[in-house]
Amino acid sequence: MSAPVIGVLALQGGVAEHQRVLDRLGVAHRRVRRPADLADLAGIILPGGESTTISRLLRTEGLAGPLAAALAGGLPAFGTCAGMILLAEEVLDTRPDAVRLGALPVTVRRNAFGRQAQSFEADLAVRGVAGEVHAVFIRAPQVTAVGPGVEVLARVPAGHGPHSGAVVAVRHGAVLATSFHPECAPGEDRLHRLFLTGCAGIDLPAAAGETGR
Repeated sequence: MSAPVIGVLALQGGVAEHQRVLDRLGVAHRRVRRPADLADLAGIILPGGESTTISRLLRTEGLAGPLAAALAGGLPAFGTCAGMILLAEEVLDTRPDAVRLGALPVTVRRNAFGRQAQSFEADLAVRGVAGEVHAVFIRAPQVTAVGPGVEVLARVPAGHGPHSGAVVAVRHGAVLATSFHPECAPGEDRLHRLFLTGCAGIDLPAAAGETGR
């Protein structure tokens, strides 16, 4: 049996960063640029970047419909930052013609934490992950409402002013999404592990400190 392959949407944004994490974890991956690249994937990662640009390219490359159909058919997905925006059913403060893949029954506000100059970092408790996760927020979205069956995994901790308490990680079945960029934190792979094992059903060797969990 061939090894499971994870797709990484490769139209724009932080593609290489996610690929490096998958390489460290020993997981086969494929760049997804056209509908044929969706064939036989065990899951797909939608990286951070410019959501309106990725949205436009999804239409240009004929990927919007096939990707939405694959997700509706149960393809596991992990979206970070712009990826969260693309996966959401409803997006605030975006273009009316922006692609909404509709795989995640949440409402997301684009650029909710401000522009590039308002980027920040925080240590988060993430449900299902041992220890704190150092989260990097860059022009990040925020989940403002969740639908039935959506599990809130993380909120911005107290001490971050108006950002405190904001929902920044969610899961709905086989779909996981974060407002932040776990792929940008040096050595961080726990969110990818959560996706690969918990959503995509891929067996990974235990990480250091995970024995017996």
